[in-house]
Amino acid sequence: MIEIKEKQILIDGKPQILLCGEIHYFRLKPEDWQDRIDKLKEAGCNAAASYVPWLCHEPEEGEFDFDGRTRPELNLVRFIDLCRDNGLYFFVRPGPFIMAEMKNEGLPYWVYTTYPDIVPAGWDGSPAPTKTVDYLAPGFLEASRNWYRAVMGVVAPRLYTNGGNIIAVQLDNEIGMLSWVSNCPDLTDHVLGDFAAWLKERYSEERLSARYPFSLDDAEARKIGIRSPQEAYAPELANDLGYYMRNRFARYVAILRSYAEEFGVKDVPFVVNIHGTSGGRGFTYPIGISQLYESYTQAPGYLSGSDIYFGDLTMETFQDLYIINGFMEAVHTPDQPLTSVEFNCGDGNFGETYGGRTDPSAADFKARMCVAQGNRLLNYYLLAGGYNYRLETPVGDGNDRIAFTGERHGFAAPISPEGELNYTFPRMARVNRTIMAAADKLARMNEERDDVSFAFIPDYYMTEYQYPGSERVKAIYRNIERNRAYGAWEIMGRAMLLAGYRFGSADIQNKPLDPLVTPVLALPSARYMHGSIQQKLADYLHAGGRLLVYGELPGFDMEGKPCTILTDALGVKPLGWLRDSERYRLSIVAEGWAAPRPEVRAHAAQTFDCGQQKPIMRVYGSGEATAFDAKVGEGRAIVFGHSYRCDIDLFRTALEGLGAKARLTHDCKSHGIFMTSTATKEGERFIHLLNLDGFDKDLRVMDGGKALFDGRKLLLQSKDGVMLPLNVIIGDVKIVYSTAEIAKVDNGRIEFRLTQPEDVIVLETDREVIPSDSFTAEKKGGTMTIVSRQHAKVNDRFTLQFAP
Repeated sequence: MIEIKEKQILIDGKPQILLCGEIHYFRLKPEDWQDRIDKLKEAGCNAAASYVPWLCHEPEEGEFDFDGRTRPELNLVRFIDLCRDNGLYFFVRPGPFIMAEMKNEGLPYWVYTTYPDIVPAGWDGSPAPTKTVDYLAPGFLEASRNWYRAVMGVVAPRLYTNGGNIIAVQLDNEIGMLSWVSNCPDLTDHVLGDFAAWLKERYSEERLSARYPFSLDDAEARKIGIRSPQEAYAPELANDLGYYMRNRFARYVAILRSYAEEFGVKDVPFVVNIHGTSGGRGFTYPIGISQLYESYTQAPGYLSGSDIYFGDLTMETFQDLYIINGFMEAVHTPDQPLTSVEFNCGDGNFGETYGGRTDPSAADFKARMCVAQGNRLLNYYLLAGGYNYRLETPVGDGNDRIAFTGERHGFAAPISPEGELNYTFPRMARVNRTIMAAADKLARMNEERDDVSFAFIPDYYMTEYQYPGSERVKAIYRNIERNRAYGAWEIMGRAMLLAGYRFGSADIQNKPLDPLVTPVLALPSARYMHGSIQQKLADYLHAGGRLLVYGELPGFDMEGKPCTILTDALGVKPLGWLRDSERYRLSIVAEGWAAPRPEVRAHAAQTFDCGQQKPIMRVYGSGEATAFDAKVGEGRAIVFGHSYRCDIDLFRTALEGLGAKARLTHDCKSHGIFMTSTATKEGERFIHLLNLDGFDKDLRVMDGGKALFDGRKLLLQSKDGVMLPLNVIIGDVKIVYSTAEIAKVDNGRIEFRLTQPEDVIVLETDREVIPSDSFTAEKKGGTMTIVSRQHAKVNDRFTLQFAP
């Protein structure tokens, strides 16, 4: 039995951490499969994963090959069973779309020729620049159902619940991504008709007439009115189209699930993966959440899975990963855990130019952060490279191969197409073994949080469709895009993390906002915000909530209509907007509790008449207030209406003034340390530390002002991460604390990875520790203190053997 319960994945009632490695069987000769599986196990994984390419398995309509009858590489049956024979779970990803650099994104060529009406048009009727389709077109659904009938015939008998090893099934891949990145909504005639019907269900006839000056029943009029909207209603259409697409994607996912269940696939999680990282950053990732959260929260049995393409995790990017994990969790149901189904690994040399070169710490850091935040499944993508064979029927596109990457594929993977291990493999394997050594604990642990949450407004990321001819839509989206992330993440979010705050996120659009649940809220704010959200925030403040705002206070709703509910509640009046330029060096000076601080340059600032509220920052020269501290009902708000530097002390002081204090802190002045903690309900804990910089750091860790690890100063090595146990019970041994990581647990022995010049492990146990020249042991009272004689930089492997 596989269950999704209380943010855990349970297999036969036992919480699990699943570490998968993606191996594309169809890109390898069968004689190489065992070698790659051996290396997957060497990497510390307990599961394999693969796309199943429709393009390859049904190149001609109705002619399927899953047993290698036409090509040995296509023996999906043998590959899944081989993984089973190697003791591995399997995560299957059968499309219909798979992307994976495949031609047609993995769809067979015949689908487009047999059903030409599935090919969308975009704005002004322009042809779609990508290979997307109308997901709900009857022809595409008919072909997809036939594909599922065939592929689920392989999957169903091999489900874990049927005695096999398949523990999850992904439905399609990156739904809506192609139309977003090309700004080409799927405006086929079928979609236009379906959209019109959806609008009629959503609005009364009177409201529809007020919103749209054309007849939705007239096919030609709606084609022109929707594909080429007039400026007067372009913002309304943008909003309605975004909401409709969320609903459309959710219906598509539900249909695919019904097909899978029809053909015997039941009682395993169905996964919907979320796209959106770009250029190694997370700023656009929540667009994918916005598009798909209705798809994976519509019923029990779904998991959402992130696509994490960050390259290195550094001081520049670490808050991006932390925040987007929080955003995913914010929209989840109470039972849904975090997972990542495309967890990028390898050396970054995607173009074979050596222009990309990730640090060995990349996969290690990302895995540590994601597991600490509650990810229960990570799928390393792509773990092993391979080859793209030529299509049996040439298509005359320059190479006639199944994919557009040439003959070799996955040359950046930790395991090359030829099976060689690159320099990233050992570090990735090391962190996986560390995670699996404590998997039974981590699978039940949740991150410990302080009394502050980061606000998530899904509609701030519903910006994927922008009619190029609309200046009004462009103005709204530019302002939202400027304020929803960037400074709010890189200044406020980064400062919060560097100050030690551990925070989740709150979906303030769709879920209640209660000061008892969310005492303090950090809010990225733009000029545009729904009136309903503004009212919710005003009510939250009056009820005793406390708000930290970074950005611009709203003056309009999301369709550009004046709306000042939040600003009015704050008791201030916006005066204008100032921008830095070559001739005007906009500068900000502090006063009140924010002083003394040096004058700081800013690139933008909103100014206010603060009335009875207290200014804390002003524009140099004019004296206009640009940040203030406001008492609202029983609550309080601190608003920064300007860009600023990452002043850790400023944001710490603001949050403490609002009532949120970081319990987990350290004393290293160099910063550049990510720190959080996880715990079971029984009080077993891990302290998770990442040194994001390329130099060693000394620090003491405090919890609520009390020093941990008996006040010992820890050495956090350059670009290293550690997961240190507190009160962790292994059998009849309790690790009170350890400055070394648990690396492996066997009967009668615990292996550690040393991290210090002199590591200390404190135990409570009645068992005898077998002496060794590698440590000293002193028993005092009910504890035993083990002190290593090995320097971690010389030899970091350390074993404690217990007498029977």
